Amino acid sequence: MHIQVNTDNHIHGDERLQEVVEEAIHAALGPLEKRLSAVEVHLKDMNADKGGVDIRATVEARPEGLRPFGAQHDDTTVAAAVKGAARKMRHRLDHEFGKLSDKR
Repeated sequence: MHIQVNTDNHIHGDERLQEVVEEAIHAALGPLEKRLSAVEVHLKDMNADKGGVDIRATVEARPEGLRPFGAQHDDTTVAAAVKGAARKMRHRLDHEFGKLSDKR
């Protein structure tokens, strides 16, 4: 599973950020890894330097043979936002894969 991280101009995308994002994605989506071809994470600082709950993480997962699915979460830190979005994505994918297995 390929993980791509995209940031806006207010979030510095370095190796440490990549590690934090990959760790959160693997923790949440690891059991589904064989069914996913790629995961994209988009990070945006909604209020720039003003602070508050302003980091938005959007996770887009691309399951093999299915359309892409997205989930987003807003929080005060990048790590918390990514973890929240990854948890939502896991729930959504579990639901979608469950519907597919029920049809078989």
